[in-house]
Amino acid sequence: MFSSLFSKKEEKQSEWNYLVDVTTLDQIDQLSQQEPVLLFKHSTRCSISSMVLNKLESSFSGGGDFQKYFLDLIAHRDISNEIATRYGVVHQSPQALLVFKGEIVYEASHTGISYQEILSTANEAG
Repeated sequence: MFSSLFSKKEEKQSEWNYLVDVTTLDQIDQLSQQEPVLLFKHSTRCSISSMVLNKLESSFSGGGDFQKYFLDLIAHRDISNEIATRYGVVHQSPQALLVFKGEIVYEASHTGISYQEILSTANEAG
């Protein structure tokens, strides 16, 4: 009923849970015990990151019944550092990580990020 009040961009952004506190990683680990969880690390200063984000968001309608978390690296570098330490990954931007049972089951960065691969991995894991 109210969908006409929002632009398509606002509708897509509503699919993200915003990662703004490092303690949320504990909740993500717990959630990942039941289903895969996507973490997208985004730099608001990087045109490649913006391009990949737009491509990723346009793919959301293609499926993916899992939680999606968005991390603004500029505002929350401490969380990115904790992700690198906790999951044993090298920091990249942009970077997509799929967490399942507290472990990274998919990791890609820059233009190597593929929503189809994320979806396929999530379907296999979950």
